[in-house]
Amino acid sequence: MKARFQFGKGGLEVAVPEGFRTRVLHSKTGAPLEDEAAALGRALDDPIGCAPLMEMARGKRTAAISVCDITRPAPNRVTLPPLLERLHAAGIPEEGVTILIATGLHRAATADEVNTIVGPEVASRYRVVSHDAKALSAHRYLGTTSGGTTGRGTPVYIDERFMAADLHITLGFIEQHLMLGFSGGRKLIAPGLAAQETIKVLHSPRFMRETLATEGSIEGNPLHAELLEIARMARHDFALDVTLTQERRISGVFAGDAVKAHAAGVRFVEESCLERLDEPVDAVITSSAGYPLDLTFYQCVKGITAAQHMVKPRGRILVVAECAEGVGSAEFARRLKGLRDFDGFLEEIQTAPVEVDQWQLEKLALVGRKYELFFCTPGVKSDDLGFLEDRWFGSIDEAVNATLEGLPAGARVALVPDGPYTFARAEQAVGV
Repeated sequence: MKARFQFGKGGLEVAVPEGFRTRVLHSKTGAPLEDEAAALGRALDDPIGCAPLMEMARGKRTAAISVCDITRPAPNRVTLPPLLERLHAAGIPEEGVTILIATGLHRAATADEVNTIVGPEVASRYRVVSHDAKALSAHRYLGTTSGGTTGRGTPVYIDERFMAADLHITLGFIEQHLMLGFSGGRKLIAPGLAAQETIKVLHSPRFMRETLATEGSIEGNPLHAELLEIARMARHDFALDVTLTQERRISGVFAGDAVKAHAAGVRFVEESCLERLDEPVDAVITSSAGYPLDLTFYQCVKGITAAQHMVKPRGRILVVAECAEGVGSAEFARRLKGLRDFDGFLEEIQTAPVEVDQWQLEKLALVGRKYELFFCTPGVKSDDLGFLEDRWFGSIDEAVNATLEGLPAGARVALVPDGPYTFARAEQAVGV
């Protein structure tokens, strides 16, 4: 069986030999909206749980809008114009609007990427700036969170340019997320606009080891609760989230109160996008969803963590990702290259000070202890992967053959061309 996988900007054909019970799982989504502009207008003028955006903006002189960075395919070119139109109609001038690219600890956007993220017209007319988590002095300290059941609060530092505005808005989209359950909403404030002093706590073993801090999990997820509290502290006034189809068209619009609108979007994803398998499979071949999510090895970990919900214990997971920009940050690359075993790494970081980007490797290690991992990531070298170097393959055929080698005839194989955008669960999979 063959399937066309998301891979870089061009895609890649993946073939599984005969003799296996192979199933292709594409991302299941709601239908695309017939009139996106009309749906956005209705959502902004009749929002969920709060006054219309134009009414909220009246009497204010400045607004800050947090948007996703280049690693997320958020349709800002479509969603920004009607939002900006209403801000201006309410009296906020163009020079009163700041658009912040919520990078978290990712790198700043290039000029070309800014044009991609917000569109050339918006980029030329408005102040569009990248967040810098490492510049602590550029953040406002808001205190600490209550700490939930642990009693240990998170220090909250949020970008001063966001906090200084009269109106605080986020613009995102909702998909499953490897730690938060689902993206969107509160994530555009923390970690998106938070200082690394905040981000390190949010991504520490305290949260990463939580069973419910995983894809598709909102109820009882302590990290979700922590981010909601931080967003309240930052006065998250208005959220505009969308859901997307496989072709990245808008399938739903959820705007208004930051908590209620996001919750409505999550319910829509849960009801319209979940794909169920009657039993776990022996092997999953997945992607990192192509450009822009597969730019680095760091990002392709999300394809692996999402696949764990479909495969049986000690089953196999192969991730296919271009990794055109290599491994990722210098900190992550150093940690990955020096990796000697999963258990030792997890024990080492349990009580040590948190380092930048260790959390992504921690999530990889938590999955790697339960499943056999394989990598077709041609943009990185085998010796970039530490002790996993013998699981690296430069060609897709070699990678598939190695992943399936030794499996019995009739073994179940799932092909997931859209990677982490596919929200799927096997009924008996560990961690469901």
